[in-house]
Amino acid sequence: MDVTTIDRRRLILSIGAAAGGGLALGYGFFTPGEAAAAASGAIGDYVVVAPDGAVILLAKSPEIGQGVKTLLPMIIAEEMDADWSRVRIEFAPVDAKYGDQSVGGSTTTPENYEPMRKVGAAARAVLVQAAAERWGVPAASLKTARGEVIDPASGRRLGYGELAAAAAKLPPPEPAKLVLKSPKDFTLLGTDQVGVDTPAVVHGEPIFGIDTELPGLEYAVYVKSPVPGAKLVSADLDAVRRQPGVTQVFALDGLAPPAGQQVGLAPGYAPGVAIIARNWWLANEARKVLNARWDESIGAGHSTDVYDAQAREILKGSGKVVSQHGDVDASLAGASKRVQAVYHAPFLAHLSLEPQNCTARPTADGGVELFAPTQVATDTRELTAKTLNLPLDKVVVHIRRSGGGFGRRLMADAPVEAAVIAMKAQKPVKLVWAREDDVAHDYYRPALWIALDAGLDAKGHVSAYRSHGVSFTRDGTKPTTGGGVFQDAVPGLLAGSARTEQSLMPTIIPTGWLRAPASNALSFVHEGFWDELAHAAGQDPIAFRLAHMRARIAAEAENSEEGEPKLKISRLAPVLELVAQRSGWANRQSLPHGVGMGVGCYFSHRGYFAEVAQVRVSQDGDWRVEKVWVVGDVGSIILNPLGARAQVAGSVVEGISHLRCAVEFKDGCTVPTNFPDFDLSRMPDAPQIDIHFLITDHPPTGLGEPALPPVIPAVVNAVYAASGARVRELPLTADRIKAALKTT
Repeated sequence: MDVTTIDRRRLILSIGAAAGGGLALGYGFFTPGEAAAAASGAIGDYVVVAPDGAVILLAKSPEIGQGVKTLLPMIIAEEMDADWSRVRIEFAPVDAKYGDQSVGGSTTTPENYEPMRKVGAAARAVLVQAAAERWGVPAASLKTARGEVIDPASGRRLGYGELAAAAAKLPPPEPAKLVLKSPKDFTLLGTDQVGVDTPAVVHGEPIFGIDTELPGLEYAVYVKSPVPGAKLVSADLDAVRRQPGVTQVFALDGLAPPAGQQVGLAPGYAPGVAIIARNWWLANEARKVLNARWDESIGAGHSTDVYDAQAREILKGSGKVVSQHGDVDASLAGASKRVQAVYHAPFLAHLSLEPQNCTARPTADGGVELFAPTQVATDTRELTAKTLNLPLDKVVVHIRRSGGGFGRRLMADAPVEAAVIAMKAQKPVKLVWAREDDVAHDYYRPALWIALDAGLDAKGHVSAYRSHGVSFTRDGTKPTTGGGVFQDAVPGLLAGSARTEQSLMPTIIPTGWLRAPASNALSFVHEGFWDELAHAAGQDPIAFRLAHMRARIAAEAENSEEGEPKLKISRLAPVLELVAQRSGWANRQSLPHGVGMGVGCYFSHRGYFAEVAQVRVSQDGDWRVEKVWVVGDVGSIILNPLGARAQVAGSVVEGISHLRCAVEFKDGCTVPTNFPDFDLSRMPDAPQIDIHFLITDHPPTGLGEPALPPVIPAVVNAVYAASGARVRELPLTADRIKAALKTT
């Protein structure tokens, strides 16, 4: 928010971490001319109260469709007792005073719930104190509601706008004396609230990064080799210059990131040719005559069929042990029944509706200003500064709403490219990737192969569980980004003994995080195999899981919620029990021929979810998800139920798309090029979705990711129940279902 646009005197309340780790409340009462200077020195500005009682709340975190631009201000407004109907929300400026301004991993809610409550409580405290001094009564005797301070004894009321000036003169409240509301007294949190940008989205208003317009703006495409990191050998730049509307064209050598890292996560950008024109269509058309040649030799052998053959050969041996308990080899040797399988999850692309883009313009002081639809505003600023060798204060980043992120915009490659091009051209430039560029230069969910070997004892209990996974490395030692996915899975935790092994293959393919990273592949593998073990034991799949969970719960040690929360089987079992009830699991045998129900449950990103899918499979192998039942435990309160249900429903639909899609490579190049090459879920494919939240006595957490992983195995397990086809390799196609039937 540009505070110089405020046309009336306002109270600016700000809150942040003090040097001693406590809470600091800064404040100022400014005329429009004074506001910008004062705000620039404040720590964590969040609240602006106008004399007429209107309130502006600043949202510190990027909005990618997950609803935090609405949710975080809701938390402030609840504690502040602001009148929500009179609240307007703006993105906060990108500044160190706000801490890390990023979203990902469903962390925004757990990391900001308490701090945002304190922001609101501090604002309420100074407003109440201002009213108490005016009336000459104790502050403790006053109440607040809907933007007013109320004296119950006399019935007097004062609006927040009337108190703003007086409140500005008061000392900030002491952190220890801040009083937070009891959740039972919440009037806003826990109620359905439409996203603050939703009307603008529905009306097609220009609020996304790609909509940014500036005076003198020109448009750019950046042509890169389809092979990651390939250098330019030659190009006909003069032919491009002669094209209509083209104003500049130049080649950039690129800047390699530090060893072992990749562009987008570290300073650097890929080699390419920038084409700038009066409009984007002309720039993109001009690339057709570029005739670029690249040294693509580094891509040789980096093909999906080569990776597949290598991985399956590696799986015949052993990998590096990353976790274990008990004597797995002895337990396997002594098992009454042994079950083995190999599962494979492919590379996946993000395919967000808004392609990668960023608008950049040089500033008069030698810096650069970015208008970025990003998940990592802080990192975008820092990586741009390092890439351009600028002081951090010379880079200004404005958060723009993103048309989907799903983990793709955790990379800062497009903003850095835009900054480099704008600085070279010395003019405002909007860089927009063509859809083909977005597919060809993604940071893909890495493919994964896992060999599983389990033993069942005479009572049908899993006595041994061994998993050996193969994924990728860039430096020969660490997994690639998004590829470190071999943490303990639930079946291994519940088995009498277990061992997890890992092997890595070299790759040049850029990899990254995709919504519910790691879990989106591991859930398919381990929950699919868990289902196989239940059938091998001759037991109901849910009863089988619950029997193992209950045996573990009895001995489960309490663990703290501090730091990264650990899986508690005692929280997973209840959601599984409840989804069985809500779905009518016990009556599934009455389903018609060709229709089956499958289950999946998973702990991911602090959330506990169990899901049952009902799937119809035709004789030719085509499949359709008819209904999905979802039960989740994400803590003690659902802060915005409307937004929460939307996140869960979106997770289910996206998880079904994960089942349908894959990305293949040929010598480093992506084979698919655009949306029509992917079997994405369309509106007619959307199933009925029954959503229920189990309220528990735990801190609330995020919902961007944890509902996605269980639907993937639930659908695959339902296909087995409907047809008898056990599919262990994705994408889930009719041909794979028919092939599985032949081997059953």
